[in-house]
Amino acid sequence: MAEVHPADLDLAAALLADFPADAAHLLESEPDADTARLLAELEEPVALGVLRQLTPDRAARVLAALPEERVRGALLALDPNRAAFLLARLDPDERARCLAAIDASLAAELQELSEYPAETAGALMDPRVTTFRPDGRVEEVIARLRTFRDRRLGDVFLVDAEGRLAGSLALQTIVLADPDTRLDALAEGPPVSVPVVASREEVIQTFEAHRFASLPVIDFEGRLVGVLRQRELMQAAKETATASAVTMVGASEQERALSPPLFAVRKRLPWLQINLLTAFLAATVVGLFESTIASVTALAVLLPVVAGQSGNTGAQALAVTMRGLALREVRTRHWWRVAVKESLAGAGNGVAVALTTSLAVWFWSDSSGLALVIGVSMVISMTLAGLAGAVIPMALTALRQDPAQSSSIVLTTVTDVAGFFSFLGIATLMMDRL
Repeated sequence: MAEVHPADLDLAAALLADFPADAAHLLESEPDADTARLLAELEEPVALGVLRQLTPDRAARVLAALPEERVRGALLALDPNRAAFLLARLDPDERARCLAAIDASLAAELQELSEYPAETAGALMDPRVTTFRPDGRVEEVIARLRTFRDRRLGDVFLVDAEGRLAGSLALQTIVLADPDTRLDALAEGPPVSVPVVASREEVIQTFEAHRFASLPVIDFEGRLVGVLRQRELMQAAKETATASAVTMVGASEQERALSPPLFAVRKRLPWLQINLLTAFLAATVVGLFESTIASVTALAVLLPVVAGQSGNTGAQALAVTMRGLALREVRTRHWWRVAVKESLAGAGNGVAVALTTSLAVWFWSDSSGLALVIGVSMVISMTLAGLAGAVIPMALTALRQDPAQSSSIVLTTVTDVAGFFSFLGIATLMMDRL
């Protein structure tokens, strides 16, 4: 854009003041620096009127290119939510420069408004999304996209004058269309989107249901505030899976491999104390059969075998059920089907393991009675372990509790108690054969 003559500037100011929307449409194709230079020479109310009419990503880049005093005036005049909406689209360095132009209290307010709670779509999205007007032309889109060297290109999103999401177009559609075609003629209505406060699990569920390359994120007024691309979505799914694996054993989701030892102690110790209480519960069950163990000491040797097998069976059922809940393959209403499936799987594996264990115990102890006791108890304990591994996370989910946070500890208690009680209880009933 060439330097503006004063007389032309007066004429331009009059036109921009009377027709800011038309002016903004014409300025969309101009370089950011040239547009910023023009707005800086106009009276502030006129320049602000045009800035409000630019598409959000374009307005953000022009704002960043304005002189400091004009940035200050724009941020003070704009609605705080609108200002934060534009700042969120800037790179961190550009955002910091704009915030430095205003007083600290307003800067803190805008910074807070431009941030979103952890584990939400707003925290996961990329706010630097390229937008176009529905009445734009294909040739304008192609020309503008060619200027982006450092931005990943995906779907093209259309927004109205208020920044509300109006449609989307795949790049393939843009490239194959006639250059003079209007964008709204190619769009098929507003695309599937997620609210900015949607949880990470809701985002993953939407992505799994539709398999989009990118997913637009909107605020409460339907304005496009960012985009979730496939890489961010897959990363979110990965973090969800790893977080569940960590919290299942009582560790903190925030803990990392190189976190300070004191942080690890503070996060892990409460669950270890709870686990200690449940271990005493299992020990109490063993204490009930003290006389039986005293009569047949071989029972004490075989207790870890029963507990270990039932524990592993329960852990397998728990992992599969947790994965099904995380990927939305099952809901709490499917608890009966999952419980039956895991119980039958536990029973089937229990029979196979019981045959092997009984044979080994018979050779070791030369006691058919002891072999029968451990075989029967193995089937019972592994069946109950499979059932518990399926029901515990389902029950916690139905109670609106995090199934990953305490499932493992509860499961350990159930499998130990079930294994010890079944083994020692059957042994007590069959004392005459041991």
